[in-house]
Amino acid sequence: MFTGLVESVGTVEAIRRSGAVTVFAVRAHFASELARGESVAVNGTCLTVVRTSSRSFEVEAIGQTVGRTTLGTLTPGSRVNLERAVVAGERLGGHVVTGHVDGVGTVTSVTKTDRGVLVSVDLPSDLTRYVVARGSVAIDGVSLTVASIEAKVLTVALIPETLGATVASSYRRGTSVNIETDILAKHQEKLAAAGPREGDEAASREDGVTLDRLRDLGFLK
Repeated sequence: MFTGLVESVGTVEAIRRSGAVTVFAVRAHFASELARGESVAVNGTCLTVVRTSSRSFEVEAIGQTVGRTTLGTLTPGSRVNLERAVVAGERLGGHVVTGHVDGVGTVTSVTKTDRGVLVSVDLPSDLTRYVVARGSVAIDGVSLTVASIEAKVLTVALIPETLGATVASSYRRGTSVNIETDILAKHQEKLAAAGPREGDEAASREDGVTLDRLRDLGFLK
């Protein structure tokens, strides 16, 4: 699990194919602290460390991961957002980020403001139902608050701190970005679609949730 607070910006040193797997070598200041099998989010994509050295580490991605994210657009020299998995007991400064990218969005505009920039991103249509104004979204692994959502386009406000600590300063119209929506919204949708459990006393009522029922339970006056 990750928090969406980018720890460092790394640089892709090399990319090679090993059968059906793509191997990325990434330079990072914390490379020597990593262990084989550890998880690292690369532009918001959770990948497993397979090799380390004093200045870089290697991760592998299967074809499905490369095809579902922006990893396939990376080249040697590309700058990437990096975050190691959260340590139990530490502050969760962003929101719950799994590193499992839902889809790829496209930056439609970057507008400078007095306090930073507004970035608008066109989303895959199947993701819009998980995005709400003032909710959370991860863009390239960065935990951000949704400023607005209109049709398929979400807008986020990036402050100078975020621009300086991530690859967001390189965003331009047409830039592809990894999108991970709020995992809580996806779980809630599935639970709602599944309906009540058999034998659940509250769910067995024919009238379901009504204003009168909420008043009886003390939620309304």
